Amino acid sequence: MPFRHVPNLLSTLRILLVFPIIWALLQGHPTWALGLFIFAGLTDLLDGWLARRQHWSTRTGGVLDAIADKLLMLAVYGGLWWLDVFPAWLLGVVVGRDMLIILGCLGYWLQLGKFNPEPSTISKANTFMQIVLAILGIGYLSPILPISESILHSLIGIAVVTAVLSLFGYAKTWYQDVQAAK
Repeated sequence: MPFRHVPNLLSTLRILLVFPIIWALLQGHPTWALGLFIFAGLTDLLDGWLARRQHWSTRTGGVLDAIADKLLMLAVYGGLWWLDVFPAWLLGVVVGRDMLIILGCLGYWLQLGKFNPEPSTISKANTFMQIVLAILGIGYLSPILPISESILHSLIGIAVVTAVLSLFGYAKTWYQDVQAAK
């Protein structure tokens, strides 16, 4: 059935949307960037729903989805840092967390074999906070979604706390699995 590739096409579309989103942000069109970012988010929801509901999940699709999500967030956070909306250290926390998780998964795989992480509640909360923060960061620049600086700073704090807690959660799980395998 040809429709089984729709989730992968949606993930590919999300990767392609990174470029116009960043262009819109850097060219001073935050409302366009916001609309495109929200559209990209809707494609993420749709591809996940289709993959689960129609049993169209594939390993390629999972990798494409993860790449699309990380590229989109990295681009938006990088763009918002470039525009002085987000501090450089926030970009470091977001990218650093993801890099440490990737390295941890690699180490786990080398030590114990295949790793199929199930995101914890705090990890899901962090993803949600990062998305909300990206939307509100773009909204901070847009007249249609005026966000105060104090609200933005508070949400940055919450996103950082959830990022650190989720990273520690992964590390704890990995440590326990390695200890149990000894």
